[in-house]
Amino acid sequence: MCVCIYLILDTSEATKASLDTKKSEKDDDNEDEDDESEEESDSEDSEDERQTEAEKRKQRALMRIAKRKEESEKKLTLDDLRAPVVCVLGHVDHGKTKILDKLRRTNVQEGEVGGITQQIGATNVPTHGIQRQTHMVKDFDMGKLKFPGLLIIDTPGHESFSNLRSRGSSLCDIAILVVDITQGLEPQTIESINLLKKKKTPFVVALNKVDRVFEWVSNPSKDIREIIKMQKEPSKNDFERRCKEIVQGLNIQGLNAALFWENPDARQYVSLVPTSAISGDGMGNLIALVCDMCQQRLSRRLMFNEELQCTVLEVKTIQGHGTTIDVILINGRLREGDTIILAGTEGPIVTQIRSLLLPKPLKEIRVKGQYDEFKEIAAAQGVKIAARDLEKAIAGLNLQVAYHEDEVELLKEEVDKEFKAAMRSIKASVVVKERGVYVQASTLGALEALLEFFKANSVPYSGIRVGPVVKRDVMRAAAMLEHDPMYAVILAFDVKVEKDAQELADKEGVKIFSEETIYHLGDRYVEYIKEYKKKKQDEFRSVAVFPCKLKIIPTAIFNKRDPIVLGVTVDVGILRTGTPLCVPSKEFVEIGIVTSMEFDHKNVDLAKKGVDVCIKIEPVPGNTPKLFGRHFESEDVLVSKISRESINACKDYFRDDLSKAAGGARVSQCNDAVALQYCGTVVSLCCSAVMLL
Repeated sequence: MCVCIYLILDTSEATKASLDTKKSEKDDDNEDEDDESEEESDSEDSEDERQTEAEKRKQRALMRIAKRKEESEKKLTLDDLRAPVVCVLGHVDHGKTKILDKLRRTNVQEGEVGGITQQIGATNVPTHGIQRQTHMVKDFDMGKLKFPGLLIIDTPGHESFSNLRSRGSSLCDIAILVVDITQGLEPQTIESINLLKKKKTPFVVALNKVDRVFEWVSNPSKDIREIIKMQKEPSKNDFERRCKEIVQGLNIQGLNAALFWENPDARQYVSLVPTSAISGDGMGNLIALVCDMCQQRLSRRLMFNEELQCTVLEVKTIQGHGTTIDVILINGRLREGDTIILAGTEGPIVTQIRSLLLPKPLKEIRVKGQYDEFKEIAAAQGVKIAARDLEKAIAGLNLQVAYHEDEVELLKEEVDKEFKAAMRSIKASVVVKERGVYVQASTLGALEALLEFFKANSVPYSGIRVGPVVKRDVMRAAAMLEHDPMYAVILAFDVKVEKDAQELADKEGVKIFSEETIYHLGDRYVEYIKEYKKKKQDEFRSVAVFPCKLKIIPTAIFNKRDPIVLGVTVDVGILRTGTPLCVPSKEFVEIGIVTSMEFDHKNVDLAKKGVDVCIKIEPVPGNTPKLFGRHFESEDVLVSKISRESINACKDYFRDDLSKAAGGARVSQCNDAVALQYCGTVVSLCCSAVMLL
């Protein structure tokens, strides 16, 4: 009994101890939860503080940038002018680069791929260069010139480069529109006029190639007005006739125009300056007129502004400097050591200027040569910048400078936003298809030009990118191998192809075509497509059956049984050797295969609509030979027997041959049916069944 009581008491004490332990644990848990809650609260407070601090820093940076802009505008003065940016526009081969070559005494045009400008180029013309060119011009006073020179931009003239011309004209203050006096206004001339009118850019017209006027006598050391006066009467008459035609052409475009010395109102009339880029006639007058217009009409626009305005033109590797960028500095200053932000293929690039390089005066920035190095450069100039991490830089967008550390993130956002907006604009203006080639270019402008060229030539594209060809691009292009190997191609314009990307392309079977001119790139792809289709045609020639409808010539039955030999008229479509024939009116009985044809006692492989030929029909191997007079009659119509496989082969590899058929062919796909229409006769083909309607 005592034992039992002891046990009960012991158990009670144990229970009490257990309850005390649990209570203690619960209290500990509550304390832990309170601690965790306090830590989370502290963390949230800390995060809020950090977020608030980041917002404050951003706000301070925005206020600083706004204040800097305001101070820059206060410093504007007519006594401090920057160099005007002059854009040279016009049709291809009208002599734009040649005019600049004459001005610079260089030969850039000969060094350009295909003799055609492929990118925007820039040339700095100092005051001594202007003076040398204009010494013979009457009424031009160099002493009144307030700006330090000219920055001349040369743009491509071919139709494919319309966007580059647009980008070039958006950079310029004044333009020179080059017109071949022997050719008049061409399509790209009119397009350039519309660009200038849209942007309200003042311009002069250079009537180039005046030396080709009948019996023209050149004298570049004289004013163009004196040169015209000294010409013989036939030359004057030819010159006046050509000028009148160009003035009429400009009138049609809604412009008043007159020779510059006959211009009654420079604000209402476009001035025409006769020039020759070969002999140099009129070159001084052209430069003098541009300078006068800048001085009289653009002084306020040319007031130097410390607010940076800088556009990246090109990315290239220079021996001794590594990867560099060519930029147009329109306003502001660039200094060695500045932190610059620009668009890159993998996001904004932040780097420091290592060197600021200028080409020698009157030298083209794109041409390799000696460069002068500067610690600081003020606008307007064409500048080459050497810095780290420029390999993936994208040309065609603005460059920004961060003067304080807290401005970097802000400007990165701005650069990224501008790049995405530009890419959206490009994608919105083109049609990217599910099946097509992969297109890459060195700059945004070049990419737009390339896409316009391919659009005009009906080349479909499934992907676009700016920058060098890397493994990722090859993998994207390789996806076409599953859909259509013909489009497993990368067309690269003026970009580097990385070694590992080329190796992967060779392994996967992706073709990479890389060229420095759009036309050569297009020609190579067209040639590749021809070879590819020819290879596929040879592979599927036995499968592809061209639709045709034949009428038997009753008086030309030469053999009624194996082989059947008879004369037929091709009523619709194309008849080729190897075509299986059937008779629709006899439940589509198959009578055999055309093994040979003769026309005018000569063997032929193909006969088009309206042609009478003699054909030999042999039975399909394994089938019972058919007999003329038993299985079909002369009144029956013969048609080619077409299967779904043959339809696909014709549609994929022989579409062009079908479209050239007599009477015309239209191949279209509608759900499971493919209809081939010839001269109002429709043969509807569903799978392997053929029914004549």
